[in-house]
Amino acid sequence: MLISDRWRDYELLDCSGGSRLERWGKYILERPDPQVIWNTPRERAEWCRADGVYTRSERGGGSWSGRLPESWEIGYGSLRFEVRPMGFKHTGLFPEQAVNWDRMAELIRSRRGSVSVLNLFAYTGGATAACAAAGASVCHVDASRGMTEQAKSNLRLSGLSDAPVRYIVDDCRKFVMREIRRGHKYDGIVMDPPSYGRGPSGEVWRLEDSVYELVSLAASLLSDSPLFFLVNSYTTGLSPLSMEYIMNVMIKKKRGGRLEADELALPVTETGGALPCGASAWWTV
Repeated sequence: MLISDRWRDYELLDCSGGSRLERWGKYILERPDPQVIWNTPRERAEWCRADGVYTRSERGGGSWSGRLPESWEIGYGSLRFEVRPMGFKHTGLFPEQAVNWDRMAELIRSRRGSVSVLNLFAYTGGATAACAAAGASVCHVDASRGMTEQAKSNLRLSGLSDAPVRYIVDDCRKFVMREIRRGHKYDGIVMDPPSYGRGPSGEVWRLEDSVYELVSLAASLLSDSPLFFLVNSYTTGLSPLSMEYIMNVMIKKKRGGRLEADELALPVTETGGALPCGASAWWTV
């Protein structure tokens, strides 16, 4: 299990009855989580005085209520991030990914030379910031202009405005296809695709249906001296073993190296347990 347990500004206080109770800096949030299938007693006082509560709507989506500012900052090590109550219960950051940020940074620093990283489905730039802070040049690709602007803001907050980061607003698959034609290569590749979405013509996109092709295409962009390939999943329909199998076929059998796949989790302060938050599959040399 990959547990992100080095946070100071984030804490999963408790989880029960389909909801998380979290501390993001000085603010307490309650928001739904389908992985919380237990109904343990809600004994922490924070359950009754959360600053923000996300409530689902029967018509789809939902909304925030409470006493939250439009945005605020939290830190992880030397990195700084803007947090904001967003649609579909999100905050602009996935704290369970911190364990992966640490590993990427460690691998980049171990190279002691130039490292190029491609961050696909890069969202608000957590992995981009971690890699740039470790000394890598990063190509940050996401289809959302708004999320890309927030990523730029996060890197500014982290003192990385001058870091060699290229921001691309585009469909990730289309961008990868162009990079293949151009002959561009990267030493590290991160893929953090959403579980579900719709294309520009309304077509349904599911990670389970697309991940094999995405990995196979992106794997062709690895350099002759690669460091890592990371795939994240937030859907229960794609197990760590399934991702490991795909990466074994598409990468390890051709390049050797090591494969590791496991659940991502956050420690729960109240119970001492760990909440599952998806999965990661790593290939390293």
